[in-house]
Amino acid sequence: MTEGLFAALDRALASPSPAGALDLLIAEFREGGSYALLFEARNMKKRLELGLPLIQTEDSSTFPAEARAAYEQAMIEAAREAGELYLAAGNIPAGYRYLRAIGETAAVADALEQAQPGDDFEAVVAIAFQEGVHPARGLELILRQHGMCRAITAFGMYAVAKDRDRCIRLLVTELHAEIAGRMARVIEQQEGSKPDARNLPALMSGRDWLFGEYDYYVDTSHLTSLLPYALETTDAATLQLFGELCEYGRHLSPNFHFKDQPPFEDGYTDYGCFVDAVLGRDAGRQIEHFRRKAEACDPEADGTNPAQVLVNLLVRLERYADALEAFQQFLASEDPARLQCPGALHLCHMAKQYDRLRLLARERGDLLSYAAASLSERVPPGTV
Repeated sequence: MTEGLFAALDRALASPSPAGALDLLIAEFREGGSYALLFEARNMKKRLELGLPLIQTEDSSTFPAEARAAYEQAMIEAAREAGELYLAAGNIPAGYRYLRAIGETAAVADALEQAQPGDDFEAVVAIAFQEGVHPARGLELILRQHGMCRAITAFGMYAVAKDRDRCIRLLVTELHAEIAGRMARVIEQQEGSKPDARNLPALMSGRDWLFGEYDYYVDTSHLTSLLPYALETTDAATLQLFGELCEYGRHLSPNFHFKDQPPFEDGYTDYGCFVDAVLGRDAGRQIEHFRRKAEACDPEADGTNPAQVLVNLLVRLERYADALEAFQQFLASEDPARLQCPGALHLCHMAKQYDRLRLLARERGDLLSYAAASLSERVPPGTV
């Protein structure tokens, strides 16, 4: 085969059009799946067309300006073809190398949706999760291959931003399903029939015997690691699952209860109150729950997290004026660098209290915020 190709190549090289020899190689590499060589052959052909050195020893930035733009566009097209062909062949890592170089990773994300564990599993997961091309799919692959513990650890280690809510939903859904499945099997063994319910409150209702001193249905460290993500998720279905997990946790023996940082000292109860508030379940009572914690907190000893949680909760509920009042009551002297909630100026804007915003801005010598407050009052956003 190789000798035959060399003979065909020699004939093409002897023809009046030397580009024909490269066309021959391009077709051969494309047909034979040698996509890295296809990329190089396409670039060589473009260098031939532009009168550039056939063997490239310097970066394209050194090429004459009139040739550089055309050559770099040809490189992009060659990389796109090689990358897409690798993806079509199931070689995601190779395809990603080419498509990442030209900033076109959407096709890689699509390919990751169909990816399954294989010899290149770790490389695929690294692209999906660590590289951030498709974090939710990467986390799903980790979960399927290595289990919940590894998935939770991975999610906590990396600052996942893209698809973050989807990742949280995936973890919570899987943990909820584990608890429900194991609980249903115990109920079937005890009662002789499998329960129809799949939600935790229905499974637990009237079955206090499920919770002895040492009975639990999932590694409690997995549960306690996930609950703090309830503070950030915006998906109602995910929050519903968080609420069920908190109720499940409250049924556990005190041996398995946990204490988190204030204001979540009674973990299952306090996170449950936050979730209930966001879901609109007696929100006023839940707000007072956190207000009492903020009032009882000693900022010197315990920090200001209880007050910041209260402010964030009020913002989530779009009670901006109340959030501003809480901020002024508990956080007015807090170092802005330590805030994990909106600051006073931001809250004034959210509450549309422009007089107050102007006053605060003047006290702080903040000319820009002062101007913004004055203009916002005169010209409401969206009217210009």
